[in-house]
Parts: sequence; C-alpha cells; structure tokens
Amino acid sequence: MIKSMTGFGRCEYQQDSRKFTVELKSVNHRYLDVNIRMPKKLNFFDSAIRTLLRKYASRGKIDIFITYENIAEEQGALKYNAALAGEYVKYLRQMADEFGIVGDISLSTLARCPEILTMEEQSEDEEELWKGLKSGLEGAFDQFVAARVTEGEHLKKDILAKLSGIEELAAKVEEHSPEIAARYRERLEEKVQELLGDAQLEESRVAAEVILFADKICTDEEVVRLKSHISHMRDTLEESEGIGRKLDFIAQEMNREANTILSKANDLEISNYAIGLKTEIEKIREQIQNIE
Repeated sequence: MIKSMTGFGRCEYQQDSRKFTVELKSVNHRYLDVNIRMPKKLNFFDSAIRTLLRKYASRGKIDIFITYENIAEEQGALKYNAALAGEYVKYLRQMADEFGIVGDISLSTLARCPEILTMEEQSEDEEELWKGLKSGLEGAFDQFVAARVTEGEHLKKDILAKLSGIEELAAKVEEHSPEIAARYRERLEEKVQELLGDAQLEESRVAAEVILFADKICTDEEVVRLKSHISHMRDTLEESEGIGRKLDFIAQEMNREANTILSKANDLEISNYAIGLKTEIEKIREQIQNIE
C-alpha cells in the first residue's frame, strides 16, 4: 500500500462538555517534520501526540492544528485576593495623607486594581482530557492516511505506466544496436574501397575493426541492468509502506544506465531513445519525491 506524503485530515470530537477539533495537512519532506499548534492547556500532550502520529506517518512535513472548547457553565472560578486588597487600601490612604488629597476609597475603585479579582481556570482531569483529545486525533489521522493512500495509488499507476514506456524505449535500443555495427561495416568497406581502389584489404582486418567499434558502442549490459531496475521498481511498488527512499535509489541507478547509453550512442536514433529514457526516468523521480 503506497502512501503519498501529501494529505489532509479533519475531525471534530465531542466528549461531554469538551469539544476537540483536529486538522492536519502535509507536504513532501525528506524526514518526519511535525509542527503542532494547540491551546496552552494541551501543551502537556505534545510528546504523546507526536508518538501517536508516528503510527500513521513516517515522512513528510506535517502541520497539526488543534482547538479545544469546554462548553460547561463552570469553566473557572472567581478569586478574591484579600491580602492584596488590604495593601492597596493601606497605600491609597498613605498617599492621601502625604499629598493632602481628600477623597474616599470606593469599592469600584478598589475592584479595578490589578490582581484583586481574578478568574482562575479550573483544573481538568488530564486522563479524561487525553482520552477525548486522542479520539479526535485518531479520527483526523485515519482520514489523513486514507487521503494519502488514495493519492499514493494514483502515483503508483502513473509510475507503472512510465515504467512500461521506459521498457519500450530500452527494447528499441536493444533492437537497434546491432544495426549500427552492420552500417559501420558498410561505411568502412566503402571508405576502404574509395581509398584503395581495386586493392584488396584482408577481411580479418575489417572484421577486427568492426568488432572494436561494436564493443565500444555496445549497450547490452546497460540495457540488461536497466530492465533489472525496472523489474525491481515494480516489485518495490507492491511493498507495504516506507518505500520512497528505496524507489529514489532505484531511479538513480536507472538514470545512471541511461546516461551510459547516451554517452555510448554513435547513432541519432539511439541518442533519441536515450534522451527519451532520461526524460521518463526524471518524471518518475519527480513522482517518487511525493511517496512516503
């Protein structure tokens, strides 16, 4: 099962008065790079979230967005700091005496002083909080993986089609190669005839020259290895997961063989086939960059 590194998932989970919304999206990345944005109340679960995610993804740049809402009526408690209020009253009266200011300290004035009245958020059961958050995460992660699998299947079909095209080009190189040596022999004999006229040149010397030329331009080994890499890539595409790096390595080897074929080419048709090979292999390499 091939998975793309591009995906999206979303889940809303309601647990009693708690509501969790989890969204995540990912793009290509060489490794697993996770960025989590969530309320401070949930920061304690950062490590647990990352551990859970590793069960669903091994590569990609993944952004996770979490929102949390507690719709219960009692979400916090009002706290009155009597000691601080006493300090305010003490110093306000001292200021009045020092500067000769006449005026009473009103309740509304005192209530507006910082930190006298504060809203203290009620602590929540961490185990219950994680239970709800985990359910939301798993729902989003399941959807995220499903999207990656769907996209991965599309990539697989495209790569397989391109492999078939590469195989056809390799077959043309293989079929066309013997003709090059034969044409070279004809041109060599014509050149010799032109230079020597009626003089005879030993057949063995012509044959030896043709053999040297044929050996120099021979691409049999490269074509055989290229076909082997094509077969290897097809087999790898049937493996379960985590095959992106392996596929990239195989594509590099395929490209190496295509480069060698092009460098040995002494014929316009072979050169065009080799350029076609490189073009298709590069397209495959671009697609492989999207595979986990």
